[in-house]
Amino acid sequence: MKANVYVDGFNLYYGAVKGTPYRWLDIAAMCRLLLPHDQINQIKYFTALINPRPQDPDQPTRQQTYLRALRTIPNLAIILGHFLTHDVMMPLAPPANGYVKVTKTEEKGSDVNLATHLLVDGYHGDYEIAVIVSNDSDLLAPIQVVTQEFKKPVGLLNPQKHPSHALLPHIAFIKQIRSGVLAKSQFPTTLRDKRGSFSKPAAW
Repeated sequence: MKANVYVDGFNLYYGAVKGTPYRWLDIAAMCRLLLPHDQINQIKYFTALINPRPQDPDQPTRQQTYLRALRTIPNLAIILGHFLTHDVMMPLAPPANGYVKVTKTEEKGSDVNLATHLLVDGYHGDYEIAVIVSNDSDLLAPIQVVTQEFKKPVGLLNPQKHPSHALLPHIAFIKQIRSGVLAKSQFPTTLRDKRGSFSKPAAW
């Protein structure tokens, strides 16, 4: 079937690759391994640009290098959300009493962007099956529209240890993203694009 793949970048990162040797992930290769019988029409990767933090000032540079690697995949598009940072008062955990001011950073837009592209592409008949790389139950409503109104199946590539019970009744299949697949789906250490050659970040 002609498949569009919708990747929740932060769900994938925090669920499957953070703290592993597999952060230099070729998402197209991963999709080919997990969806061997489907034609991958488009891959859409949803994320937000991170800001430097005192404990890891090079993190944005590594992210930009990874996004550059993803852009070498011909049928992959990157759709950016944004971060919202603000100070809030949060209660201290028991047995302490009182409140403390914390700086809270939230990633905004990616789930809405993913849902929007999923629905618009489905409405225009751009895919025969949609495959979502996420385990976010907030995607239940758009998945229901695709399956019930557009009559198209939705599959799930799950980066988390346990699948969302809210999503399970509404999807055609679920496949766990395991370390073996991640290990076989790495970019070459050095890549080339229109700007020249570049390499996997040394810290990775």
